[in-house]
Amino acid sequence: MSILIKNGTLVTMNPQRDILQADLLIEGNRIQKIGKNIMSESATVIDASGKLVIPGLIQSHIHLCQVLFRGLADDLELLDWLRLRIWPLEGAHDEESLFYSSLLGCAELLRGGTTSIIDMGTVHHTESIFEAVKRAGIRYLGGKCMMDYGAEVPASLMDNTDNALSESLDLLSRWDGKEDNRIHYAFCPRFAVSCSEELLQEIQRLSCEYHIPVHTHASENLGEVALIEKERGMRNVLYLNELGLCNENLILAHCIHIDDEEKKVLAESRTNIVHCPSANLKLASGIAPIPQLLEQGARVSLGADGAPCNNNLNIFMEMRLAALIHKPFNGPLSMPAEQVFELATLGGARAIGLENDIGSLETGKKADVVIVDIKNWHSQPSSAANAYSHLVYQSQASDVDAAIVDGKILMMNRKISSINEAELKSQAEKSLKRVLSRIAF
Repeated sequence: MSILIKNGTLVTMNPQRDILQADLLIEGNRIQKIGKNIMSESATVIDASGKLVIPGLIQSHIHLCQVLFRGLADDLELLDWLRLRIWPLEGAHDEESLFYSSLLGCAELLRGGTTSIIDMGTVHHTESIFEAVKRAGIRYLGGKCMMDYGAEVPASLMDNTDNALSESLDLLSRWDGKEDNRIHYAFCPRFAVSCSEELLQEIQRLSCEYHIPVHTHASENLGEVALIEKERGMRNVLYLNELGLCNENLILAHCIHIDDEEKKVLAESRTNIVHCPSANLKLASGIAPIPQLLEQGARVSLGADGAPCNNNLNIFMEMRLAALIHKPFNGPLSMPAEQVFELATLGGARAIGLENDIGSLETGKKADVVIVDIKNWHSQPSSAANAYSHLVYQSQASDVDAAIVDGKILMMNRKISSINEAELKSQAEKSLKRVLSRIAF
């Protein structure tokens, strides 16, 4: 399939950070050519006049399994949020409810310009998540959530070490590299609070053996940090580093409550840190020291986290907040718009391990492309000269007009082709009722 995007303003994120008035030609699943007045008789032509053409946006920390539970866990801090609401809800999922939760999340993500995600599943029925992302067409890295420890973990989610590992390896063998390498597997221990040291050690070994990323949480909440220090004898990041997990294959969400030694470990180990500003504010967890981490050369990207702690999956909101919340403490020059946009593109590409394939509009890279309308009132006056400002401070998810993943048009004129939206909404409502019938808060 050939696609020719004409007359747009290309925010390339190439090494020169070129912003071009140009056309972009897609052949198959790759960007074939960028230039003026490109012609192609066989291509599907998209007129992007008055619009920004950008790399597909990347969210490095998502919980598709929780999308069904939006609005059911408000105004709680992390450990109570998990114990009182999220863990019982996740434990009540069935295969179908998890499928529709995941598909609902994919629809929201695509409509908001997110074309790639790093996800953490729940303990059971993980196959349903993979089936949903296969249908939706989104680029995906994720896996089964692993939990084998902790007095507060409900029986519905408590796994044993051997089963957590064997199920993960089985899913790895069946899904990693599927859909022409659009879907990849990651080991997903929830966090050290709910994972035994034996499990974490084995995950580290298997990650090295299979060259598979590890996606987990750390240092999100003061109570969590204190608990790990009491049980494991050291601070969270130092503990993970002691186990050999801190490296460029680790995707570590949050990293709010970290000291100077931990910042140094994260930067020097090239661990991928995921900044989730909305979730961190809503759960009253705090504000991660992102400007300081970036100054030290740390690898940082963005994510919305789960719908119940946000309550949406809007990368434009995450970019805006990431640019704003640090300025009162670090000055107006901290977190400029271009740097924040990089976190949502190239930063995410590094975290997902695909920096040579996605994150920028360059000839030869995968065709993950988003088109953003800047003719709306909140975008006026519009100018290519301040494209980063438009994208980070002004643009909204509803401005996304089209989304292309792996050379396939998944959304055009805000209509998703890979998902029956009316059926999805109906099935999501039925699934939620079924899940809620199994638990009592």
